[in-house]
Amino acid sequence: MTGEPDLLIRRHEAVSIVVLNRPRARNALTVPMIHGIGAAAVAAEADPGIRALLLTGAGDQAFSSGMDLRAFTSGEPFDEDHPAAAAYLRLSRGELRIPVVAAANGPALGGGFELLLGGDILVAADTATFAFPEVRRGLFPGGSGTALGTRIPMNIALELTLTGSPITATRGYELGLVNAVAPAEKVFDTALDYALRIAENAPLGLAACKELVRLAVTDSVKALGRLEYWQRAVFTSTDASEGTRAFLERRSPVWRGR
Repeated sequence: MTGEPDLLIRRHEAVSIVVLNRPRARNALTVPMIHGIGAAAVAAEADPGIRALLLTGAGDQAFSSGMDLRAFTSGEPFDEDHPAAAAYLRLSRGELRIPVVAAANGPALGGGFELLLGGDILVAADTATFAFPEVRRGLFPGGSGTALGTRIPMNIALELTLTGSPITATRGYELGLVNAVAPAEKVFDTALDYALRIAENAPLGLAACKELVRLAVTDSVKALGRLEYWQRAVFTSTDASEGTRAFLERRSPVWRGR
């Protein structure tokens, strides 16, 4: 891996793939990596040919051990107002317009776990674990970690954040946090299969499903207003007409995202 960039971005059909590529540092996050992830998210949202984003890590030691504290204290400060940093925060909060599939190829700690929580579908290697160890360092999960209770039972979310103890991928699956557990060597292919199946579908419908399902859990009042918006936007769209015609003509639809 020597000489390779810390972030790899490539495309597979309608899926943008982002790989954290610091395996020797357990894929710990630096500010340039965060900016790169954010920039990749913005580019994916702006590209009408991209309908899903896939996040994973290089190697088999970790998805990400979280923030690289040495790099943060000695390097570029994190600025939430930086456009790429703002996009990264939207991603970690699950607010990207396009669906995100996350492939946890190994343990995810702290900020790495928060990044995974930005995914809509989470596939985990059977070797993966998840933890928020911040309280053991006098801190707390200051990103999206405190929203963990929207994904799993609140008492379990409190257990994880208050103790800093990890859970296994199997336990995450039992709690409904993880969609699928796969052998480490198959975790990426399993996640890519999810992403490709998602990417077959209409962009507006995907955006509507993602936003409305999440809002139904976090803000049911806002969800009602957004439901009315999406009903108008989707059901009168070109893609809605194309989907019906393609079904009747027994062919694959050609989506326009409008």
